[in-house]
Amino acid sequence: MLEDHTKIMHAIAESGEIIGRKKLQKMIYIAKKLAFPFGEKFNFHFFGPYSEELTLRIEELCNMGFLNEVKEKKGGYYQYRYTLTEDGQQFLALNKMDIPHLQECMTDMNDQNARFLELVSTILYFHNLPKEEVQEKVFTLKSKQRYTVEEVDQAYEYIDSLKEKAPIA
Repeated sequence: MLEDHTKIMHAIAESGEIIGRKKLQKMIYIAKKLAFPFGEKFNFHFFGPYSEELTLRIEELCNMGFLNEVKEKKGGYYQYRYTLTEDGQQFLALNKMDIPHLQECMTDMNDQNARFLELVSTILYFHNLPKEEVQEKVFTLKSKQRYTVEEVDQAYEYIDSLKEKAPIA
């Protein structure tokens, strides 16, 4: 029953700390697209791929005392920080999970900003389309983000670099 919850906890543990709900969503989505064993369903939303299942699991993990969610006021908005609690760490120690290469990918993604991960996840969401069509979708659906052609190219390069680290490229 808690297998999906445990995978999320494992991903957060491998990251150390994830700052931002949007960033957490994008990191799990990208990891799933790289063939890591995450089962949450994602739909396209305002900020790219979003999973209500993931949001609920995060809330449940907080309620169970396994995940710490710290809400901080940042100017005109709130930012959330996610770390495992001591109970969460103990739970993971008793429920070991081996997901090869997850730490490398999660650490790498955690070093990126949420805006870039939003671009990467959007590109992966439309992966079955030719690059030109994906780029057009990015410029249309994400017009407020003002992504450039160079950023799109960087995102494709980044995806390739992650695939080299991933279990099934």
